[in-house]
Amino acid sequence: MPDLLQIGGITDAMRARLAPRFDIHVLSELPEGWLTEHGDKITHVATNGHDGVPAHVMEACPNLKMIGCYGVGYDAIDTGACAARGIPVSHTPDVLNSEVATTALMLILGLFRELRRDDAYVRSGRWEHDGNSALTRSADGRKIGILGMGRIGQEIARKLSVFDPEIHYHTRSAKDVPYTYHANLVDMAEAVEVLIVITPGGAATHHLVNEAVLNALGPDGMLINVARGSVVDETALIAALQDGRLGQAGLDVFEAEPHVPEALRQLDNVLLLPHVGSGTHETRAAMGSLVVDNLLSHLDDGKVLTSVPETAHLS
Repeated sequence: MPDLLQIGGITDAMRARLAPRFDIHVLSELPEGWLTEHGDKITHVATNGHDGVPAHVMEACPNLKMIGCYGVGYDAIDTGACAARGIPVSHTPDVLNSEVATTALMLILGLFRELRRDDAYVRSGRWEHDGNSALTRSADGRKIGILGMGRIGQEIARKLSVFDPEIHYHTRSAKDVPYTYHANLVDMAEAVEVLIVITPGGAATHHLVNEAVLNALGPDGMLINVARGSVVDETALIAALQDGRLGQAGLDVFEAEPHVPEALRQLDNVLLLPHVGSGTHETRAAMGSLVVDNLLSHLDDGKVLTSVPETAHLS
């Protein structure tokens, strides 16, 4: 049987489908030097968007034919190197669009309606003794900017529609969507009350949301990040939240996750999630199934079902 290198975890359902077709080698369990001696046996890799495929692993697998990535983001995989070597890379688009969009809405609603504060108010017993808690802000009719108008960005806009928002967006070029386009991100931040980040990670978007963008959002503004932690300058974000130059933030991702700075954890004007944008049983099962579908499809006939754009020409 062909040999598959597993980087990170896989589900029982994935393993049940892969094990009859591959000899599976778990990277974290391999003895020192195994890749040096046996890396030429590896033809396929199953990984995820966080762990990716380290450069030394790529180099140790000269006969690698395909990489299957569990996740829509794949910035931890050197797709340029893969394309140069003729190695197609798959990811899991579409199946997680709805869940990530729901997570963005959950953060927006939780912040506008002070969910964290009021839950603590009830649990503390203060409602009984001090009366009703302070009023919150409505989520209806807001000006919302979306940084990134791909599949998930469009799904966020669709789900937001019930709140009658005015939707703006920023991408490298205008798209055929019924929303207000901004060629400049700072200009969009000045025009909206909420900025949702849903753009790919990587060098091209590193710290795209910087101090200037945060200042443009202003003291009543809200930042939502369900993309990659690297897109937001976390140090500038903390300072803006501490100084009151930015009103609130809802974050599902962080620059050095799972590490979250103590200063960020101590703030009352943030909602923090442990990178669970797609984290439901249903969505993760669909993602795992698509990873396996891609690996088996490539094994059977050389076709990759959901290739990343950089290697789409290879399958």
